[in-house]
Amino acid sequence: MDIITNYEEHWDKAVDFMWEALPSLAMAIIIYFLGSWAIKLINRLVRKFFDKADYDPSLESFLQSFISIGLKIMLFVIVITQLGVESTSLVAIIGAAGLAVGLALQGSLANFAGGVLLLLFKPFKVGDFISAQGVDGTVKEISIFTTKLTTFGNQVAIIPNGQLSNNNIINYNAQNTRRDNIIVGIGYDSNIKQAKEILLQICAEDENILKDPEPQVFVAELGDSSVNLSLRFWADTSVFWAAHFHVMEELKLRFDEAGIEIPFPQRVMHNAKA
Repeated sequence: MDIITNYEEHWDKAVDFMWEALPSLAMAIIIYFLGSWAIKLINRLVRKFFDKADYDPSLESFLQSFISIGLKIMLFVIVITQLGVESTSLVAIIGAAGLAVGLALQGSLANFAGGVLLLLFKPFKVGDFISAQGVDGTVKEISIFTTKLTTFGNQVAIIPNGQLSNNNIINYNAQNTRRDNIIVGIGYDSNIKQAKEILLQICAEDENILKDPEPQVFVAELGDSSVNLSLRFWADTSVFWAAHFHVMEELKLRFDEAGIEIPFPQRVMHNAKA
């Protein structure tokens, strides 16, 4: 009988607790769903605001990520408080959890700090073509912890911001113009002056190549099997590769027409006489 009585007492206490906690639990669930809906709405409004305003796309993606995470943390605190957890206790729990998480996620914190540094010093922005961490690509997005690059083959490379902010970065779009340096070898029997005139003529006819500074051609090296010429010219960054590939194709075609040899490795086979 004592066991049954104790069971009934515990059951009655559990039922009373559930009835007492049910309003708070129901309110917490309502707050969670309303808060989630409000966060999605705010994120959508923030995205529309940035789309209309003329802000740096790098800053836009970073702030959107930061605002979204901040709102979710606020919603979590409100829901937990609604369930009856005292704010002072919650602060102590969050502080202890924050310390533990901070020790466990030192790399993530370093990436967050790196993201802030990238936005402050702006070594690159969304749309720039960069080379970093052994990856070449166009910056697609700068978020809180990582930066996404679209490679030449249309793959997406994700690089932690901490590594980006602490290592070398080459930004090919940082300047409005770029200088090319094409090395082409000609045979020792070929006419050097004629080859130089052809290269300069190609540059003069290409509208993508700047005429100031003037293109220049030098004898860069007297190699083992060729005289290596260095063609240097400037072009706007936006059309740099178009100019580069055009010059490469034209110099081969025109050297062939002029009878100027471009040496290449070859093997000559001789038949041994019996």
